[in-house]
Amino acid sequence: MFKKILIANRGEIALRVIRTCKEMGIKTVAVYSTADAESLHVKFADEAVCIGPAPSSESYLKMSNIIAAAEITNADAIHPGYGFLAENAKFSNLCAEHNIKFIGATGDMIDQMGDKASAKSTMIEAGVPCIPGSEGIIKDFDECKKLTAEFGIPIMLKATAGGGGKGMRAVWKEEELQNAWESARQEAKAAFGNDDMYLEKLIEEPRHIEIQIVGDSFGKACHLSERDCSVQRRHQKLTEETPSPFMTDELRIAMGDAAVKAAEYIKYEGAGTVEFLVDKHRNFYFMEMNTRIQVEHPITEQVIDFDLIREQILVAAGVPISGKNYLSKMHSIECRINAEDPYNNFRPAPGKITTFHAPGGHGIRIDTHVYSGYSIPPNYDSMIAKLIVTAQTREEAISKMKRALDEFVIEGVKTTIPFHRQLMDHPGYLSGNYTTKFMEDFEMKA
Repeated sequence: MFKKILIANRGEIALRVIRTCKEMGIKTVAVYSTADAESLHVKFADEAVCIGPAPSSESYLKMSNIIAAAEITNADAIHPGYGFLAENAKFSNLCAEHNIKFIGATGDMIDQMGDKASAKSTMIEAGVPCIPGSEGIIKDFDECKKLTAEFGIPIMLKATAGGGGKGMRAVWKEEELQNAWESARQEAKAAFGNDDMYLEKLIEEPRHIEIQIVGDSFGKACHLSERDCSVQRRHQKLTEETPSPFMTDELRIAMGDAAVKAAEYIKYEGAGTVEFLVDKHRNFYFMEMNTRIQVEHPITEQVIDFDLIREQILVAAGVPISGKNYLSKMHSIECRINAEDPYNNFRPAPGKITTFHAPGGHGIRIDTHVYSGYSIPPNYDSMIAKLIVTAQTREEAISKMKRALDEFVIEGVKTTIPFHRQLMDHPGYLSGNYTTKFMEDFEMKA
């Protein structure tokens, strides 16, 4: 087992990893930028190393600084959390070169699954259902036009190096195709330095449902049921729940089997998520694989009583998994609490928190790195907390979430708490009848 783990991340996920490490008797090293000196992950780690100024390009994305921090503190493993370098093949390989265990996928696996076009071709080989579309990268607009005619409108253009909705364009009319092609490529080039595109048939009324998997170094994988992530804004998830109100027992088994097949085909090691789009007829299609822990992992932990971070660490240390597939015993919902103004188009709202009162009681979990008096830096993602509730049924979980949101007090900055409170009363959400288009018609009430 590892003696000391450096957490190459910040905020709530860094604190989350530190907590499990402490329970396992493993020493921890926090890294931080100058903007994060007062964050809780810095205060609770055994050691902390400043790795640069506020911009992430000069700190949390600076590989040489992170490797140097690991070496001077004698850390024998690095946990990347999510975001930043968590799915960076170069960083995974760099850790291996310095004899530091990267708690995550190998560089080869990240390369194989990180590029959406190559991931899709790999999944077709594995026998996992995929959305009909181009085979690999589209070489030019003429090919794009030909493929659009072949699959029929509507189609979706996607950047192969994409993420967070960048480099994606839905095309509903043929006359919109050229403009969508050019603007998607420009956006992808600016965001990722790569304007390679591929094309897929657009799935109408889609649900975004993902399967949590864990694979070990012996080629064995298992799944830990699904999460419904369909409530999104600009392809960014706002709330998640498990089990999905849309799933049937038959669909759950079929999607779980497909996710395990995908993981075992590439001999995947670590925790990961196989993400699917599910159409209104409950046909499911592989969308992508995230080779890391997810923001929404706590709801899975709550319903099956399982520490996913602990499992990540054990697998990285060479411990085999049980091979057992898990299904939800209860119902859990997560609301992402962001420092944003939901009454002003979710505009980011960094600043100083003057009051912070977290809800409590049975079935309530808060994952956060902030506190009263903490100043939220403007340099990073706006998420400041995750509110997770767990109950016996979906109806009970929604009632519990309403109560918890009413009890959650954050003053000094605008947050998305009012949005989530209104969401919990929305007829579409209450009925479980929502898709990834849900937010297009959602309006905040004064």
